[in-house]
Amino acid sequence: MMTMMNRRRAIALMGSGATLSLPATIAEAAEPSARFDHGVASGDPAPDGAILWTRATPAEGQGGDVPLTWHVAPIEPGEAVGLRTGRVTARAARDFTAKVEVTGLRPGRDYRYWFETAKGERSPEGRFRTLPRGRIEDVVLAVVSCQLYPGGLYNAYDAIARSERLDAVLHLGDYIYEYGAEGYGAEIGRKLNRLPEPAHEILSLADYRARHAQVKRDPDMQAAHARAAFICVWDDHEVANDDWIGGAENHDPKTEGDWAKRKAAAMQAYFEWMPIRDPRPGQPWAAINRSFDFGDLATLVMVETRLLARSKQVTAKGDVPEPTEYAAMMAERARPERELLGAGQLDWIERTLAASVGAGRPWQVIGNQVVMARVDGPDLEKQMGAEGYASLIAPLSPAIRAQLAAAQASYRAGLPMNFDSWDGYPAARERLYAAFRRAGSHPVVLSGDSHAAWANDLYDDQGALVAAEFGATAITSPSWGALFPGIGRQIAEANPRSVRFCDQDAKGYLHLTLTRDTATARFMTVSTVMAKPYAEACVATWRTRAGGAAPIESVTA
Repeated sequence: MMTMMNRRRAIALMGSGATLSLPATIAEAAEPSARFDHGVASGDPAPDGAILWTRATPAEGQGGDVPLTWHVAPIEPGEAVGLRTGRVTARAARDFTAKVEVTGLRPGRDYRYWFETAKGERSPEGRFRTLPRGRIEDVVLAVVSCQLYPGGLYNAYDAIARSERLDAVLHLGDYIYEYGAEGYGAEIGRKLNRLPEPAHEILSLADYRARHAQVKRDPDMQAAHARAAFICVWDDHEVANDDWIGGAENHDPKTEGDWAKRKAAAMQAYFEWMPIRDPRPGQPWAAINRSFDFGDLATLVMVETRLLARSKQVTAKGDVPEPTEYAAMMAERARPERELLGAGQLDWIERTLAASVGAGRPWQVIGNQVVMARVDGPDLEKQMGAEGYASLIAPLSPAIRAQLAAAQASYRAGLPMNFDSWDGYPAARERLYAAFRRAGSHPVVLSGDSHAAWANDLYDDQGALVAAEFGATAITSPSWGALFPGIGRQIAEANPRSVRFCDQDAKGYLHLTLTRDTATARFMTVSTVMAKPYAEACVATWRTRAGGAAPIESVTA
């Protein structure tokens, strides 16, 4: 993402389970041995099942496909219906990963599952909850994003794994990062012995597979996956920083090869290693937008804003724009044809929202990668006063001070804080807001990418309130609070109408509870990502009411 400076530089059923792998013959003899070093995961829940995932690591000296048996059983005591079993193959051609779509289960139920090899080696157990049907009273979700492996320990995932009630985890992207051992987050990574594998920036299919494998070896990551089904979309770093349909800020064709090949490798590794349905026949691989209905209460709409249609970001020649660039950048930003979603996806979103409203569901929730609110950059010197500003910049290097001063000048000239967010695509944002109105929906927008927590009111160009936005902070990835503690308050102060709360300091996740009347966002944080043990806390609670007639409200304990 592009922020006020370049942050990277600054800091199934037996017989009815449909496998997602190509058919394979299961050998009757000489069955291979395997380990389950990467745990298990579930995803994309449905009223009658979910996607189950694992990776079978072959024993040393063995390299052929690994046949597996999967099992699903109910968790609820006395539940007699629901035991399912079937076969799937962890194929060498898919990096020994295996996925199966289990069907035939009961809606709104908790199930446990596991895998076994032909020799009886057994995976850890996981659990998931099928989507409910009919009337329900509430839905509980954890919302996560941005988990830079070298950036710290996954304490937030440990906290999620310990949740007493959890219907699903929504992952809004940046599950892996592409940088090498000397890149973003390397200083912390060296301290924690969490440097990325491979050590170089990832480019090939083998590279992307290795990076996914490293993340899934983390015990806290495995625990969270075992706790609940994940509903995932990617953001940019699953391929490369600030990517768009034709390239990325962090991709140089001259030295890193063809963008289409790199993107295809990254997407293949993602579909292999994530508990998500494989690409739909006849659709681009990038079309991972899809929806989920939680009974009569809510529809979740997961959108794709990176590889399907996004226009190239407006960029400066350097880390921050020079005054001579302001006019040209703002003119480019204002072009009406610039896209984030594309016409086909936008039409699908409108139809999905309208169907949910027509079905009488009080909530439509949009899982979206980047911050949607209008966010002007703060004038720190004016807001903090000369003395406070001097204190803020005193510990900074001369180079960072110069970047900050240039960024402040661009804000005073009216440039937005982040051209990589929806603020860089105002015409596309207005088209989306118009779709909200036509669908009769006042949705809850969930956002990741920014490494910060947000509670925002979303207004269109005519000043009408169209939606509420809750942004999830990062699991580990550094934010502006690492350089400027407390700066979230300054950002909120600079945007009194749209930004009601901003925390750029803490790491954690968003706990979202939907009832028939309210959507309540609790911003959960962990005290540290540098050590264990840690403490979990709620730093703020905000809510919006069904119907969306008023701005969001702060909730005091």
